[in-house]
Amino acid sequence: MTLADSLSLQPDSRRARRLEDVNPEDFAWSIPVMRAGYAGRGLVYLVVAGVSLWSILHGGQAEGTSEAMQSLQGGWGTAVIVLIALGMFAYAVWRLVDCIWDLEAYGRGAKGLIARAGMLVTGAAHLGIGGLAVTLLVGRSGGSSGRQMLDTVLQSPGGQLAVGVAGLLTVGAGGYYLHKAYKEEYRNHLRANRFTTHMNGALKAGLAAQGVVIGIIGMLICYAALQANASEAGGLGSAFDWLQGQVYGRVLVGLLCLGLLGFALFCFVNAGYRIIPKAADRGIESVGARLRAAAENAAS
Repeated sequence: MTLADSLSLQPDSRRARRLEDVNPEDFAWSIPVMRAGYAGRGLVYLVVAGVSLWSILHGGQAEGTSEAMQSLQGGWGTAVIVLIALGMFAYAVWRLVDCIWDLEAYGRGAKGLIARAGMLVTGAAHLGIGGLAVTLLVGRSGGSSGRQMLDTVLQSPGGQLAVGVAGLLTVGAGGYYLHKAYKEEYRNHLRANRFTTHMNGALKAGLAAQGVVIGIIGMLICYAALQANASEAGGLGSAFDWLQGQVYGRVLVGLLCLGLLGFALFCFVNAGYRIIPKAADRGIESVGARLRAAAENAAS
């Protein structure tokens, strides 16, 4: 079995050709970085969704990332915040090395460069979450720094346009997550086993929930640009607040939190079973490749 077959790539595709002469041992060092990064990312969403659901069940409201981590301060909670910080820094490093060494074999074409630039953006966003965790550990509040920065941008020449474009790109990123969930393309990046094959419903729901959250955040950024008011934008907490104001908002927020628990699971599954194309053994088989082979056998 070639790596192209195991990853559900066409043997004559450009991506498959980029992998032909790659020695997986040269990139084995990237695997523990990837595992730590995805585990840390999963821990963030587990904390945020778990704290929010607990709050909703006890008559409160869903919490954003900053508020959820603040509720953990003291005792074992501090240890969790330390793990979140380390995980977020590891995820940022993973996205950086993934981009520089092109570990996904996207190449230097237009689509490849866009994909690799997206890695840097997501890495920077998670680096910010890691920084937030550090500020909480040292007894400071970093919740308003992002909004102050956004306000500075909005007040500068061309700032509204720049923020508006950023909002549209964020909405597009949310759409990408939804498309990825619908097409189930992530299955080509997961090692095939009983767990990854049978947990697809939860993984798909989690990825879709992440797409919804990012899409709402993008819309709020666009609205902030139109109003030239940074207070209209925000992160996960603002997305929860907006959804809470809709019809059956409390129910919708609860469902979204359940979905984000699914996304936490998605991250943990990636930490354990994600295939890095340039570091993958040639005999490894993805879920997508196994399902395609089963479909071909059934059709023959």
